[in-house]
Amino acid sequence: MKYHVLAYYYFTQIDDPHLEVRRHQEFLKDQDIKCRVYLSEEGINGQMSASPEASEAYQNWLKSDPRFAQVVFKIHTHPEHAFPRTSVKYRAQIVALDEKVDMALTGEHVPPKEWTEMLEKRDDKTLLLDVRNDYEWEIGHFEGAELPKLETFRKFPEYARRLKETCDPKETKVMMYCTGGIRCELYSALLKKEGFEKVYQLDGGVIGYGLHEGTKKWRGKLFVFDDRLAVPIAEDGKEEIISHCHHCKTPTDVYYNCANMDCNNLFLCCPACAEKFQGCCCTTCQEAPRVRPYEKTERPKPFRRCSVTG
Repeated sequence: MKYHVLAYYYFTQIDDPHLEVRRHQEFLKDQDIKCRVYLSEEGINGQMSASPEASEAYQNWLKSDPRFAQVVFKIHTHPEHAFPRTSVKYRAQIVALDEKVDMALTGEHVPPKEWTEMLEKRDDKTLLLDVRNDYEWEIGHFEGAELPKLETFRKFPEYARRLKETCDPKETKVMMYCTGGIRCELYSALLKKEGFEKVYQLDGGVIGYGLHEGTKKWRGKLFVFDDRLAVPIAEDGKEEIISHCHHCKTPTDVYYNCANMDCNNLFLCCPACAEKFQGCCCTTCQEAPRVRPYEKTERPKPFRRCSVTG
């Protein structure tokens, strides 16, 4: 059986998100679903893997609620669950930004086909902006994209303010993209708040682009926040590797969590170096007092400390 891997979000007013958490938990407890779902007063942000039957049941259940009737699900398939457990939680922010955003300022949504056309017509006054973290764009991005060195989502407001120093807010056309679209909803509004007038965002993010346009204008793979870590954006057979081993610079798109439990840094590593350094990101970590035993595997899953399901 191939499991569905769903990515979705929707901004809508939820008066009692804690009640919505409980409703989700009650529905999901008898379903063949594992997930990471965040709910807040501002909406929902979810990722899940599910059997085809459970996937359909959940989509129908969620969309039967008028608040979520317009949710768009982006769906891939995978031979096993992409998440280790079912987790539904309240979050004050469904994207961790630590800054109030006026959602009325959101940029113009551009469908994948039109996005390709815009890329082909791009001139020197157009900024193609990747708004993901640096470890995400390292393994894949659109050709010619600006790739800011951002380690966390919270760094973007500062970057948006600095961008005015190098780009004319009135003249620059900004084309921004992220994994599934949700970060662009917030980041595009931040850019417009800073005075950028021509802001466009890829509707459905890179996931949606791959499903509709394949790998046109895209290089490498897509980083995802689940057990797969790196996936092709389309099933067209093109799997270019553009990233390199942290140690020896050999081409690779395989991620490891550093085996030093007090580091746990996510880094790219080739199989030879993974064995040589016993799953560690540096020799210092190799000699640390708390190091997990190295297990040789072709595609390691992200390391997660044990936690209570809920």
